[in-house]
Amino acid sequence: MPLRIGIVAGEASGDSIAAGLIAAIREQVPDAVFEGVAGPRMQDAGCRSLYPMERLSVMGLTEVLAHLPGLLSMRRALRRHFLAAPPDLFIGVDAPDFNLALERSLKHAGIRTLHYVSPSVWAWRRYRVRKIAASVDCMLTLFPFEARFYHEQQVPARFVGHPLADLIADDIDRETARGQLGIAPGGPLVALLPGSRVSEIKRLARPFLEAAAWCHAQRGELEFIVPLANDRCRAAFEAVLAGLETPPPVTLLAGRGLEAMAAADAVMLASGTAALECMLLKRPMVVAYRLSAMTYRLARLLVRTPFYSLPNLLAGRPLVTELIQHEANAGNLGREILELIDNPARVEQMTRTFGVLHTELRRDASRSAAQAVLQLTGTGDCDGS
Repeated sequence: MPLRIGIVAGEASGDSIAAGLIAAIREQVPDAVFEGVAGPRMQDAGCRSLYPMERLSVMGLTEVLAHLPGLLSMRRALRRHFLAAPPDLFIGVDAPDFNLALERSLKHAGIRTLHYVSPSVWAWRRYRVRKIAASVDCMLTLFPFEARFYHEQQVPARFVGHPLADLIADDIDRETARGQLGIAPGGPLVALLPGSRVSEIKRLARPFLEAAAWCHAQRGELEFIVPLANDRCRAAFEAVLAGLETPPPVTLLAGRGLEAMAAADAVMLASGTAALECMLLKRPMVVAYRLSAMTYRLARLLVRTPFYSLPNLLAGRPLVTELIQHEANAGNLGREILELIDNPARVEQMTRTFGVLHTELRRDASRSAAQAVLQLTGTGDCDGS
């Protein structure tokens, strides 16, 4: 009988990670069978999708509540399907609110389970680790500090590296990136990345633009580029830009966030995956984070981590400047950007550490994850025994 694996991913990033895993498993087990909830990349890699992945790609509390009956119905149907025809292993890729409950019910029925991409349980709502322990036989993590956390909690885990670290080269040439974007070489360039969601744009676009205007008043030769993830983000950003009395000169881009950061001398960005990408590109950055007042008050009570940006979490120290809530204002952001442009010694030290962290994350993630999967299906454990 061929190896049978159930697998569920919930959004585009999970689709990409899962597709790499499927391809790596099939390099060793060509006749392996995959089915579950799959996006286009997973399907291209050979996974049969029982439901469209778009049904799981729901962001925000109100959106989740509106779709909750359908999500619960789909999860019950998947449970019935996998209990009727048990796979050798079930893999939940990210989407923890959906996948962990499904994993728990399947594990209790005797099906081995694995979760790929840890939720941020190490940072907040740590009580969830008990549910994770009851739900998975193995947690595959993208970052080493996550695996250490799980080991401290006696939960089987394995650090497999981050796929982005495998994809991004060690040395990305700045002038080549500028040429790809049609930007003239030479002058200092700042990239502004206020987020990939409209809610982030609404909170950060104004302080980012005001900081850019402040910088431009000090240094008229500065240029600014702003990659925007989609049309909704662009419309939200343009609305803020139009409301400024003295807008800075900015060039808006349709997507192309990686190229924009690679082309820049300094980057102002919203905390999240962009900070990891910027670190892997070895570009100096200042990281901003703004939440609604109520969410911030709640987060201060629940979050248990000294840092919130990935470069600092990975380094275990304040490697890049983090500005949160009212600290993320034009003066603070602008001064930090000019410091990054004018202090090459600091930038060199920062980017050297970025290189060390990049090497640590580059583990051939898909093949490392595939090895853990095959060990589990061979009745080993995910730590390699």
